[in-house]
Amino acid sequence: MGEVSAISQSLFQNLKINKLVGAALGIPLRQASACIDLLDSGASIPFIARYRKEATGSLDDAVIFSLAGHLDRIRKLEVRRDYILTKISESGNLTSDLQYHIEQAGTVAELEDLYLPYKPRRKTRADKAREQGLQPLADLIRMPNSRIDPLTEAVRFINPDLGIATVQAALAGAEDIIAGEVSEDPRNRQMIRQLFNQSSRLTTTAARGTGGNAGKWQEYVNTSESAGSVPSHRVLALFRGEDEGLLSVKIGPDPKLGIDMLVKGYIGGQGPTTECVIDAVTDGYHRLLAPSMEREIRNELKERADEEAAIVFASNLRSLLRSAPLGSHRVLAIDPGFRTGCKIAVLNAEGLPLETGTIFPHEPRPDPVGSTRIIRDLVTRHRVEVIAVGDGTAGRETWQFIRNLGLDESITIVSVSEQGASIYSASELARTELPDLDVTMRGAVSIGRRLQDPLAEMVKIEPRSIGVGQYQHDIDPEMLKARLEEVVKFVVNEVGVDLNSASPSLLAYVSGLNPRLAQEIVRYREKNGPFTSRGELLKVKGIGDRTFEQAAGFLRIREGDNPLDNTGVHPERYALVQEMATSIGVYAHDLIGDESLVKKICIESFVTETCGLPTLQDIGEELIRPGRDPRGTFEPPVYAEMVHSFEDLEEGLILDGVITNVTKFGAFVNIGISQSGLVHISELADRFVQDPSDVVTIHQRVRVKVISIDRQRERISLSIKQAGSQVS
Repeated sequence: MGEVSAISQSLFQNLKINKLVGAALGIPLRQASACIDLLDSGASIPFIARYRKEATGSLDDAVIFSLAGHLDRIRKLEVRRDYILTKISESGNLTSDLQYHIEQAGTVAELEDLYLPYKPRRKTRADKAREQGLQPLADLIRMPNSRIDPLTEAVRFINPDLGIATVQAALAGAEDIIAGEVSEDPRNRQMIRQLFNQSSRLTTTAARGTGGNAGKWQEYVNTSESAGSVPSHRVLALFRGEDEGLLSVKIGPDPKLGIDMLVKGYIGGQGPTTECVIDAVTDGYHRLLAPSMEREIRNELKERADEEAAIVFASNLRSLLRSAPLGSHRVLAIDPGFRTGCKIAVLNAEGLPLETGTIFPHEPRPDPVGSTRIIRDLVTRHRVEVIAVGDGTAGRETWQFIRNLGLDESITIVSVSEQGASIYSASELARTELPDLDVTMRGAVSIGRRLQDPLAEMVKIEPRSIGVGQYQHDIDPEMLKARLEEVVKFVVNEVGVDLNSASPSLLAYVSGLNPRLAQEIVRYREKNGPFTSRGELLKVKGIGDRTFEQAAGFLRIREGDNPLDNTGVHPERYALVQEMATSIGVYAHDLIGDESLVKKICIESFVTETCGLPTLQDIGEELIRPGRDPRGTFEPPVYAEMVHSFEDLEEGLILDGVITNVTKFGAFVNIGISQSGLVHISELADRFVQDPSDVVTIHQRVRVKVISIDRQRERISLSIKQAGSQVS
């Protein structure tokens, strides 16, 4: 019976959690439960979103990711609840009333409030006063409408052996006890927490010892705003300024509001003990309660800012990874530099380096003639189709130098983001992939490869090092890593991976795989030659039926035995595709790429309980456009010819540019010089824009107007709405 009861309780607990998760996201219990069951079974988010739509009601990857986060938080809350109940029960202090309140607590903060009086801790001033026997005096003083004379009563508690030598010492100890009780009472904590949440202001001053000079953070000095409405990017900026010792940030409401609220609960009128109670309550608020609430609200502000910044970063990263690839073209890649010259690498259509070298077109050791000769020779001998120029130091100057060589008009010159290239160049992965090249040449190779296929190259770099967010180094690293890795997984699986050419770095992000299995796939490929079918994956060490189910649909084989292996149709649906083909009198391979045949199929007739219309529609799309790349077609950016440097800028100029970063306060635009310009959120469109990511994305081409130039700080303010080209 005990085992049955435990199972029933577990089922009830799971149902409760599923309901909470569903309610948090506003989705039906059935969908939430199905999704949770799939996650618990080890299914990946891309797999659930793509191949289990019937079970989840077609929840997309973003909702499933959010659901997984809510599930984790709620389960952690339940684990903490069980721990607290156990610990208080073991101490003999668990009453039915306390148990009820613990079981009803809906947040970690509420749970911790209830646990606080019973929690192991360092000895407090109140604990010391209790050991001195001052609890009875505290009880007398805090008794409602007490008419006792505290000085007279305190005399009875003088005991030099216990460290109470005077009446004042006795009263101070009693007030410490009352202050501790004020701070630990769950009702008080909830009341003051609500006050902090509703009325706190975030006030910033220059830190002590700065003489009022906060350096680059000076604009924030002597400011005050509602804590509840501070933008996430400003929270991160203020906290960074504080960490650097230049700012002092205080968060809280007017202390008088909190003290008055507390005092009302402890005194019923004027009397001999009123002053003692007010002093104790005031001390409890300032010394114990307010600092605790400020820590809470600081943590909440930081968590909210981290989450919002991570969302911005994730959105930018997704756009960057989904950038249209150049594809299989021969590339001359250049990693620009002044003092050490420009490192160059010629890559074949598959991204393999054919030749490397260094040119010196710029000061301090200019050799434009020799540099020109080298470039012309490489372009001719290797039949280069595209030249990729890194956009870092000397990037614009090198781009212009190449433009002025008068190369064949069929050769495209493209400015490529260098973000993270140096990190990759010095990594163990780069040393393994390019063992014969030194670190500087690896950077040039990486620049060229990220033009050929941004996704395949970017997955080799830690996401937070790509630099497409705001204050990424201030965000909780584990939270940011989890979110960004999920974005990479989504894009990798959305695009699909060529099983016979993908690097271990790319394969590791495929649903169901990991770095170890990715290496095993490559080893198998090197030993046995190209895969001829998806089913051959089961011969790879470590890949069983479960892993195969998760991964197979996202892997592509271009010239395999079965043409369905080059589509997003999962192998579990191959028999179904054959049935669909038979229904119109053709073979399965006849359907691939033939929209007219696919349209003849009555897909509604193939609907079952486990294969609904969403899945059938996906299959149809894959059959019509096999091997399609959702990233679109590459188009090189075009910049204004008359602007070569910051000095060429003038207010009023209308320029073409490319968005390189999107933040909560606006978007940064590359206008063809080394300094990017900022389009503030208010200058994005003629209408109100709440979130810049609603109207612009990374790599989007825009026309901008230069509206102001700060030549001292080399800052450029731009406007899209004033340029006459509206974003949608």
